[in-house]
Amino acid sequence: MRAMQIIEWGKPLEARDYPDPEPTGEEVLLRVEAAGVCHSDVHIWDGHFDLGDGKQISLASRGVNLPFTMGHEIAGEVVALGPHASGVKVGDKVVAYPWIGCGECAVCKKGEELLCLNPRTLGTRRAGGYATHVIVPHGRYLLPHEGVPQGLAATYTCSGITALSALKKTRDRLGADDHLVIIGAGGVGGSAVHIAPAAVAGKVIVADIDAQKRAHARQMGAVATIDNAAPDAVKQVMAATGGGAAAAIDFVGSPKTMEFGHSILKKGGKLVMVGLYGGAHPISTVLFPFKMMTIEGSYVGTLDDLRELLALVQAGKVPPIPIETRPASEVSAALSDLKSGGRVRGRVVLHHQ
Repeated sequence: MRAMQIIEWGKPLEARDYPDPEPTGEEVLLRVEAAGVCHSDVHIWDGHFDLGDGKQISLASRGVNLPFTMGHEIAGEVVALGPHASGVKVGDKVVAYPWIGCGECAVCKKGEELLCLNPRTLGTRRAGGYATHVIVPHGRYLLPHEGVPQGLAATYTCSGITALSALKKTRDRLGADDHLVIIGAGGVGGSAVHIAPAAVAGKVIVADIDAQKRAHARQMGAVATIDNAAPDAVKQVMAATGGGAAAAIDFVGSPKTMEFGHSILKKGGKLVMVGLYGGAHPISTVLFPFKMMTIEGSYVGTLDDLRELLALVQAGKVPPIPIETRPASEVSAALSDLKSGGRVRGRVVLHHQ
């Protein structure tokens, strides 16, 4: 197999050839036919996440050793089965759910794999889809996607379920007359704009510093769009919502967007933090009781979220996001475009030539 790998943190990925992996036990071998490029891959490529105040989490400290194969939005064909594999057969066209726990600890046995402290996540802890082949630990993590184009289906395994999971966390705050503000309408936030009408009640407002993304959000049904870099951005939200948003989702995760997010909430509102931009933001402790507000983190989504999203898409309830296809050999350029911001509309999906 051929893999595009990180050889040195932050440097262009290099192609390396290896023998095709052989599945053992319950494992399944997937031939990768589409692999999405996610903004979190940029942080993995750099080798760290920014905690703010000069602090970082390094991937090396979390057991990620080089060379490493990224890529966690994966679709392809089942080509081999371990002797105890089940749930799929050779020839099946599937997407791979990548957010896999150890399978042995208490949270995994309760079905809460996202809380596992020893994950086997594809493309972030174990070899992923920037390769011609990938090993998946069990067939239950492979789902069919009939009627959904392969490249688009691949993006739903991260971008899509991250958006859906965050949207679901706002359901308890949103009635038909309430407002949800989506902050950042790039790859994942853009997915949320597409999914929101099928997933939550309430009226969607989109805040983004990019005029093109705001225009696309209006086309997708946002009742208002706001440039959150404008000096009066908070006042604009207050006017548009009649006193504040019932919920907001921050798909950027910078200090500035977090400040904007909690500032636009009405009493009893909830801010869901999703984006991994990094940094730190001071916040007054008294705002929590005074505004009775909630700030909640949301990380990717569950296997059930992926099933739910694919069903919504197959039922025609979620319009497709823009997909740009590039050859796998151009992955470093795709990562650079994402890192620089503004050069990618929708999602980039790699294919092997």
